[in-house]
This record gives sequence, C-alpha cells and structure tokens, in this order.
Amino acid sequence: MRTGGFVVVLVFVLMLVGYVCWHLWRIAPGVTKWVVVSLFFLWMVCFFVNFAIMNRAPVGVATVLYEVGNTWLIAFLYLLLLFVLSDVAVVCHLLPKTLFKDSVIGFVSIVGIVAVVMTVGGFHYHKKYREEIKIVSDKPLEKHLTVVLASDLHLGYHNRKTELARWVGLINAEHPDLVLLGGDVVDMGLRSVMEGDYAEEIRRIKAPVWTVLGNHEYYSHVDEVERFFADAGIMLLKDSVSHFKGVDVIGRNDRTNLKRKRLEELVAGLEGFTILLDHQPYHLEEAEAAGIDFQFSGHTHRGQVWPLSWITDIMYEKSWGQYRRGSTLYYISSGLGIWGPKIRIGTRSEYIVLHIENK
Repeated sequence: MRTGGFVVVLVFVLMLVGYVCWHLWRIAPGVTKWVVVSLFFLWMVCFFVNFAIMNRAPVGVATVLYEVGNTWLIAFLYLLLLFVLSDVAVVCHLLPKTLFKDSVIGFVSIVGIVAVVMTVGGFHYHKKYREEIKIVSDKPLEKHLTVVLASDLHLGYHNRKTELARWVGLINAEHPDLVLLGGDVVDMGLRSVMEGDYAEEIRRIKAPVWTVLGNHEYYSHVDEVERFFADAGIMLLKDSVSHFKGVDVIGRNDRTNLKRKRLEELVAGLEGFTILLDHQPYHLEEAEAAGIDFQFSGHTHRGQVWPLSWITDIMYEKSWGQYRRGSTLYYISSGLGIWGPKIRIGTRSEYIVLHIENK
C-alpha cells in the first residue's frame, strides 16, 4: 500500500516536472531551448544526487550539492505557478499566446520573476526575528526568568558553523537564564556537524541548554545525536522532566517514536510553572487537558514559502505564532533555521524571548 502511494506521488511529481520542462521549451527563444531545458534538468539532478551521496561525498562537495540542489525546489515551485497562471491568462484572453512561445520577452519575464523572488527570499531568510512574550504567573518562581526558545536549527550542510556562531551571539545578547531548543537541532546526518565541531559553538551559550528530539534527530540516528548533544553540553529531555528555579520543563519524545509516554504520565505530581517542549504541534488539546502553562513547538516551518504556508495552516490547528486553549498558551515557531533551500517567502526565521514572572 505504501509502495503504491509512493509510486502515485512520484508519477504525479514527474508529470509536473514534465509540464514545466515543456513550457520552458516552448517559451525559450530559438536555439536556447535545449540549453534551458538541459540546465533545468541538471539542476533537478543535483537535488536527487545530493540525497544519494550526501554522507559519502567530501563535505565541500556535499555542501555545494545541498545548496544548489535544494534551491531547485523553489525554482520549480514558482515556475510551475507562473506557467499555470500564464495558461489560465491565455485561455481567458488576458495575455496573448505569442508571449509564451519562442519569446524573449516572455522568457526573460518568467525567469526574471522567479530569480527576483528567490533572491529576496534568500535575504529574508537571513534576517532573524525576535518574538518577545511575557507571562505573569501566580505560581511561585525563585526569580524573574528569561528563557530563549528556538526550534528547527537544522545544523549541517547548509546551516554551517559560521551561521550557528551568529545565532549563539543573538542568544547570548538576551542574557537568558535558560535556553530551550524545540527539536530538529540537526538536519540530515551528523558528519558535517561532527567534522566541523559545531559543539564548540554551542558550548559558548552562557546558560543551560535543554532540548528534545525532533523527527530529523531520528533521520540522523538518535544514538549519534545524543552523543553530539552530550559533547555540546545540551541536556536532552526524552519523555522526562527537569526543574529550573520554580519552572518544570517537560520534554516529550518526538511522535516519530510510537512508544513515547503519554503526557499525563509526565505531568503527574508537578506543581510549578510548566513548560512543555513537543517538537510536532499535533493534538494541542492534550496540553490543555494536562494543565500545561506554556507549550513550545516547531516542525511546521510554516511551509517556508508561500503558498505552502496555506497548506500548513490547513494541516495544523495552529501552524505558527501564539495561540491559546483554555489556560494554556502555545507558541508554534516557524524555526530559527530551515530545512533545504535557505529561502523564506511569506514566512520568517525567528527566536522567542520568554519572560516569566510572578504576579
């Protein structure tokens, strides 16, 4: 059944790729047709080759393939959208057919729009947004606490050590009492992370760092990830609770692990202010029923680019931002880092500064 579903999806995707290639062939002027379609095809090949040899090729080669290959996804998406819109415009007699056949103007316009969107999206990704939240609690705390929260760093072949160093600077600038990471700290495999000694940068954070597992930690072999966390000085909460100055931090195992504990088991006997870290924001009603004060999740990236953000908004009860159910406040983060192409369109890269104080 799963194999059949995969084949159906693969055939559908190949049909869409064929649709884009056909339109590129039609719109490209004269002798450039072969060149344009061949380059687009080779770009796509880089995407698939990247996954095939990522953890075997030299890190430099794998990094280039990752960066180049994954940007193809965005180009493909926006070329597809533009060609669909152009077909609709032609059928509705809003634009002439000649604009999309052997047309220098049409070709430059389509490719130019995609190039500009991708360039702007690349710059936008590198801007990191600071979201500040203040919670006044009637539960006793030892002191006013500042907690920095971030999810989906996806450290690896594209979010490199120099980028991590910038993020560590942003975190330290907040003078946090505690730093909580909401999963997917690593991306796809640990080879570049280990060879680049990313742990060295994480150890520069001037506060305790706690995290939970995300689905990408499972893709990267959990045992190896746990050793990396230990080397980096990160405390892993895996279906466990830890206490910090009157705050009870509950870390759930990722739902990838079907044997993870039920939330009600983890909160039994807790009386302090509760923060729940749960990477994937499914079944938000569970935190409300368990009396959680604040839940932090990530995973969605809010689709990373429009219009995929519309899809995540449909898939999840809340795919990004603050949300409240009963007495439980939630924040679903679109992520500090990103998976795949370092491009954000209609979404943002962010970290959260949470202030918790007594009434």
